[in-house]
Amino acid sequence: MKRVVAALIWQDGQILICQRTRHQPMPHKWEFPGGKIEEGEQPRDALRRELEEELGIQALIGDEVARIHYQYPNGTSVELRFFDVRVYSGELENRIFQQIAWARPAQLPTYDFLEADWELIKSLAEGHLPKKSSNS
Repeated sequence: MKRVVAALIWQDGQILICQRTRHQPMPHKWEFPGGKIEEGEQPRDALRRELEEELGIQALIGDEVARIHYQYPNGTSVELRFFDVRVYSGELENRIFQQIAWARPAQLPTYDFLEADWELIKSLAEGHLPKKSSNS
């Protein structure tokens, strides 16, 4: 199972979302910034590293707000851990994505997100964060 961390970065009631490039797996899909947890790495440390690499920011990683287990139709299994990020330093810089955007939670379902993110997208659009859960 691939272990992944992602950030819900908030600003003025909006969440930062990122679109994959055509060269990445699942091209042009939208996602929350983050990435794989490396061997021996703690989840918050992995997310701090990923946000610095992808966006050039130093983030204060808040609470884990959701944990989702998802199995794609091709059999690939992923554990996604989402963390609240409300404080960061540095200027946001798009280093790897096709584009980045700020979106209100109610707007999220209009974007073509990765399948594994949809449970969270629906909860955010309905105005609440999910509890840690599983979906396969």
